[in-house]
Amino acid sequence: MATSVKTLSALLQRTSIDDHEEILKACNASLKQSKGDLELQQIKFVALLKLDRYDDALRVLEEGGDRLKQRVPIERAYALYKVGDFEEAKNVAKCIAEGRGARHVEAQASYRSEDFANAAALYRNLAGSQAAIENEENDLRINRGATDAQLEWTGRGDLVQKKKPGREDQEAFETAYNAACGSIARGELGLGEVLLKRARDLCNALDDLTDQDKIAELLPISVQQLYVVSKLGKIEEAEKLASGIAIEEIPDLSTRQIAQNNKLTLSTSSSNPYLSHRLFHSKEKLPKTDNLFRVQAERMQQNGLSLDLLASKSNGVIRTTGNILSTSMPTLSPHINNLSVLNAAAHAQSQLAKLGLKQILPLLEKRPKDIGLVMTIIQLYVLTNNHGSAITVLDSLLKRLSESQTPSDQDILHAPGLVALQVSLYTSQGRKSQIKTTLAKAASYWRHKSKPPTALLQAAGLSLLSSPDPEHQSLARAIFSTLHAQDPNSKSATAGYVASHALTSPETVSSEANTLTPVARLVAGIDVAALEEAGVPSLPSSTATSRKRALDEKPKPAKKRVRKDRLPKDYDPSRTPDLERWLPLKDRSTYRPKGKKGRQKAAEKTQGGVGGEKGAEAKAGGGEGVIKAAEKKPGGGQAKGKKKGKR
Repeated sequence: MATSVKTLSALLQRTSIDDHEEILKACNASLKQSKGDLELQQIKFVALLKLDRYDDALRVLEEGGDRLKQRVPIERAYALYKVGDFEEAKNVAKCIAEGRGARHVEAQASYRSEDFANAAALYRNLAGSQAAIENEENDLRINRGATDAQLEWTGRGDLVQKKKPGREDQEAFETAYNAACGSIARGELGLGEVLLKRARDLCNALDDLTDQDKIAELLPISVQQLYVVSKLGKIEEAEKLASGIAIEEIPDLSTRQIAQNNKLTLSTSSSNPYLSHRLFHSKEKLPKTDNLFRVQAERMQQNGLSLDLLASKSNGVIRTTGNILSTSMPTLSPHINNLSVLNAAAHAQSQLAKLGLKQILPLLEKRPKDIGLVMTIIQLYVLTNNHGSAITVLDSLLKRLSESQTPSDQDILHAPGLVALQVSLYTSQGRKSQIKTTLAKAASYWRHKSKPPTALLQAAGLSLLSSPDPEHQSLARAIFSTLHAQDPNSKSATAGYVASHALTSPETVSSEANTLTPVARLVAGIDVAALEEAGVPSLPSSTATSRKRALDEKPKPAKKRVRKDRLPKDYDPSRTPDLERWLPLKDRSTYRPKGKKGRQKAAEKTQGGVGGEKGAEAKAGGGEGVIKAAEKKPGGGQAKGKKKGKR
């Protein structure tokens, strides 16, 4: 121990603190004489970290064994994080009981391993305690914004505490960019576009960044802007923005791939799909430290398969998607169901209507619980205006799910999306009683769950309130009681709670009724007399009634437009043309023959018989009115006899 201390002291005397290369050389020289010296190994490990040689640093830790690992747990977790081993880094940092540094490393590793819920909780705790590092508060705000955006993208928006961007989120370009990403994930594209422009302006206004650094920071913002304006349908603006993005200058390979993908999505139908396919698949392999997040990777895979379809590579799409679909049915995963749609498109050769259905329907026998396939078939039936067959296909799927004993299948059976599809199809057929029954079953299932879908329960409660069935009304009261207890500040839940109890127990909801906006205030700006004078349009009760009326009404023949160059010179549009103008003159009803012979010929033209002398001969030839053939001249078929020779 004394020797190692003397060696370390001599080492520090010969080097400066910032000269990590010299420290590393001295460590290597000393370790040749004392390989098992933990002090020297620790110094070498830290020097390698300072030099960003993380793989070499981890090799030193493995050589030092558990004793050395126990000395530098935070540094080890950080090195694992930097080489892309995020799960191991998170586990190592989690085992460290105390220290803000360990929590920062754990949060970052959780973020990159896509454990966004844990990362959000860690950043929330760090922000709630006193900061120990300068500028830590700003870093925490940036990281929390990025984590919230990822929660929104992955469908965990219920864990996000702050939905609306505040003033502090627009003070730095990093926070404005993260706020924009969160808004885009929630579908608020207009707000996202505004925040992205704000982030661009803030970045350009910074004085402590060089022009090169500004370009590096602005490129990801431009890539995100390209996505937003494309989704908003601003094609001209998107094309202009895409032309200003230099993909080869983007330092991050993942961002470069996303930029290439977003530029290819702007390609119109007249572009060469084979060239787009080649450009898309000519991307570089990403390192572990710069891999795409799962949501991004799934979108890229779907885009790649779509380009395969455009490039007539249907068999490859069938093989790729078939391997995934064979082991993951049924599921509510949007990615898996999108792959199912692409698989169906490949089988149908991208044909729609009856031709597509003919190719896709046999697949339902092999994958009867494939949600994406069923949705595709229903969509094709709806496009052909065959709502009855669409309902039959959906009912068959729901019956198979209801007979299943798997708990996850029951969640799928009552999924809000499938329930909404049922209600939509039943509405198209005017099946009001089935709508209420479907909503009642779904509400009864979800009401006792820990995290029920609020929108579904509200829709079910509103529908059941108007039902004359006492059981439905009782269920509506229970639904709104649950919703009101969960969120007393919700106006819709409070209104439903009051309406459902108004007839049975009005005294229990009197205080809640007083918190609602008075009806007089709600209708204060409405002119009832003007509305009554304008009239109320009446709509048919169902599409079936309107379809019946449409069949009863005879369609009016469309007026044909005649070209002027095909009209006669003396054409008068005010005169009605003769309908028999195309018949020969003697066949028209207005024809009157002239002369004695002409009138005699007209009289002989009797329907079903022959007039004149030939007719008399026919009747004399037999009682059955058979006309005899003319007698043949001598010589049989020869037209003329041979001339006699001269004597």
